[in-house]
Amino acid sequence: MRYAEVSVNSPVAQRRTFSYAIPPSLDIDVGQAVWVPFGDKLLQGIVLELKPQPEVEETREIAGVIEPRPLLSPAQVSLAQWISRHYLSPLFDAVALMLPPGFERRMVTFISAAPTPDDFDPSALNAETRQALELIKKQGKTSLRKLEKTLGKKKAQTVVSQLVSQGLAVKSYELERIKVKPKMVPYLRLEVTATKARQEAARLNQKGAKKQAALLEFLAQQTEPLPWAEVSKNINCGKAVADALVKKGLAGWEQVKVIREPISYQGITPSQPLAPTTAQRSALAAIKSSLDDGKDKVFLLRGVTGSGKTEVYLQALAEAVKRGKRGIVLVPEIALTPQTIARFAARFPHKVAVLHSKLSLGEQFDEWQRIRDGEFEVVIGPRSAVFAPQPDLGLIVIDEEHEWTYKQHEQSPRYHARDAALKLASACGATVVLGSATPDVESFYRAQRGDYQLLSLPERVTPRDGSALPRVEVVDLREELKAGNWSLFSRSLSEAMNRALAREEQVILFLNRRGASTFIQCRVCGLVLRCQRCQVPLTYHLAENSLVCHQCNYRTAVPQSCPRCQRRRIKFLGLGTQKLEQEVEYAFPTARRLRWDSDATRGKHSHDEILKKFHSHQADILIGTQMIAKGLDLPLVTLVGVVSADTALNLPDFRAGERTFQLLSQVAGRAGRGSRGGKVIIQTYAPEHYAIQAAAAHDYASFYEQEIDYRRQLHNPPFTRLAGLTYSHANDALCQREAERMRRVLKQEIESQGIADIELIGPAPAFIHRLRGRFRWQIILRGLKLSAFLSPIAFPPGWTVDIDPLGMV
Repeated sequence: MRYAEVSVNSPVAQRRTFSYAIPPSLDIDVGQAVWVPFGDKLLQGIVLELKPQPEVEETREIAGVIEPRPLLSPAQVSLAQWISRHYLSPLFDAVALMLPPGFERRMVTFISAAPTPDDFDPSALNAETRQALELIKKQGKTSLRKLEKTLGKKKAQTVVSQLVSQGLAVKSYELERIKVKPKMVPYLRLEVTATKARQEAARLNQKGAKKQAALLEFLAQQTEPLPWAEVSKNINCGKAVADALVKKGLAGWEQVKVIREPISYQGITPSQPLAPTTAQRSALAAIKSSLDDGKDKVFLLRGVTGSGKTEVYLQALAEAVKRGKRGIVLVPEIALTPQTIARFAARFPHKVAVLHSKLSLGEQFDEWQRIRDGEFEVVIGPRSAVFAPQPDLGLIVIDEEHEWTYKQHEQSPRYHARDAALKLASACGATVVLGSATPDVESFYRAQRGDYQLLSLPERVTPRDGSALPRVEVVDLREELKAGNWSLFSRSLSEAMNRALAREEQVILFLNRRGASTFIQCRVCGLVLRCQRCQVPLTYHLAENSLVCHQCNYRTAVPQSCPRCQRRRIKFLGLGTQKLEQEVEYAFPTARRLRWDSDATRGKHSHDEILKKFHSHQADILIGTQMIAKGLDLPLVTLVGVVSADTALNLPDFRAGERTFQLLSQVAGRAGRGSRGGKVIIQTYAPEHYAIQAAAAHDYASFYEQEIDYRRQLHNPPFTRLAGLTYSHANDALCQREAERMRRVLKQEIESQGIADIELIGPAPAFIHRLRGRFRWQIILRGLKLSAFLSPIAFPPGWTVDIDPLGMV
């Protein structure tokens, strides 16, 4: 008998597989989805390994196969196991990243009334338990979730336990309903010849069945079956009319599978490769050589903004396709997806798939299935697209590889898409291209060390031959205040905006804070209004005239007077994009404005609509947050104004300087991409900061040298690794005690193993000490091989472990 190691979709998170015997009647393969008995339930599982002997003495048999084809390739199985080991996540959480959208089905608990015993005494039950029993009897069978909504979670569970223990109720388990299926659309077809149909239509007309006659006449004119929605629209009749024709044998129904296509090729004209520059040709030659070798190799493509990195990606992908391979392209923001899709779809018509969270579940499901079937040459999307089931994978491109949006940090597994891509490429022999104008310091360090091969595009490729990068002016806002200018716009920025608008050019204003005012404060007692659930100031949003918590989305009205001292001297302080938009309206009343931030892009196609409007010059000034800093190619933008360069500089994070440099460099790169050239004005209170100086000079090398020296001195990545351990609890004192207890456990483990290179920092309150009603204390580990060290340590509920966190906040 053969045995399978299965990752089970169990409510109890596990970092292990379970051994099951394979019945002789089942043909099981690695990566296949199966039903397995687990306790008294039947759960989903994915086979990760086949073995001649089980890991345990007693095994149960696999109950059945969910789908005959494996859902995970061997390379994906290997990747899931690595993600679970490295990021210390439950194994099925890692597996689930690669499963079809809507595949996961949780087990739902139902409660049914049992036959009442003869000696049952209702008075022995309290009022709540009697009420619950009556509700269960009345409904016949009710879900535990519904009872929890009625009685509250804790009470419902207590009541159900009492009823089950007394034999008055029984539990049963059922899987959730299937969330998504292929879309089937009813089509109506003619079952007789067109001549016969016309004869029958004339007969029906004589009998007064005019709608049936009209429908039959319409079908006789068609050469193929039509969707019922289209038929009923043309004939203006109900389904009963069609059913009458079906009953007479004159027409018939058929269910046709319809693909939910997320890409509209309307307006996308196929394009031809551009003649590469010398630098592009050199980069492409190195990538082609790697594709020919068929060995996993990593390239760091460092190209200044506008240097033609995308053209390198496109031609490299074309070379991969020529060799019978396919590609995945990752972009850091959904905002970039529409423009990226347009360029790639023009080069690979009808061979580009897109995967991202703004698609409907049905669209995601259809794209996933078609990708697995090999219908696409290129898959594009944000970080989760790295897990697309792309067969014959030969090339993975990560555009703007430095972006922190590639790290998932809010839920398990807390993976980094770049590292996952490197592991996937290693497992299937694919080439990886990491592209950026401002590479991640750790990536550039690895390129300097020889782990990656560095490719350079040092000059822009624009309609103007030899076009230089935009001129950058740094404005000291302290000097503006001394000169009596209290406006949001320095004199230099204001003058430059007026000149650009007069020449009918476009302007981008960058501010990495949304909302109108970042906090409101009583000017008498000093009270800052904060979220009731999070210890953060509430942000004032102008459009809704409300206060919003940017952590938990709590909303409340703006008070007329201070809640503490009752005085009516509430002051709106700080600056966000909504306030900036208002100030632009006051200062430049004739200019047409657009705002691009997460508040303005809640709709499914919002990003695409804003980009199209600005690209077609339906607006003169674009105001936005970091999503406008990345990858946008807008030839009419001649001026970029950074309203405040200091928003990230003062965070207690060792990457603050790097993030500031990258953001400023990227947003500056939006200017001067057309024939008119460009200018950038950076407003700051810290003009002497090395990150701002380097960004103004477009000097990555000097920034890197200073940054890597700081990292070396302070023993920060890439010279070491980090792990963030965070404990959360509703009680702050208990939270602190548990964090201190865990520090003692970790310290004892370090000492008992004689580990010299792991350093403990903390415990200390997290940067946001209270989040969504729970206090948070944090321990930072700094050292090497942290996953291996932390793996055997038991973390009670309430702890989250983040390997390679983005920062120390």
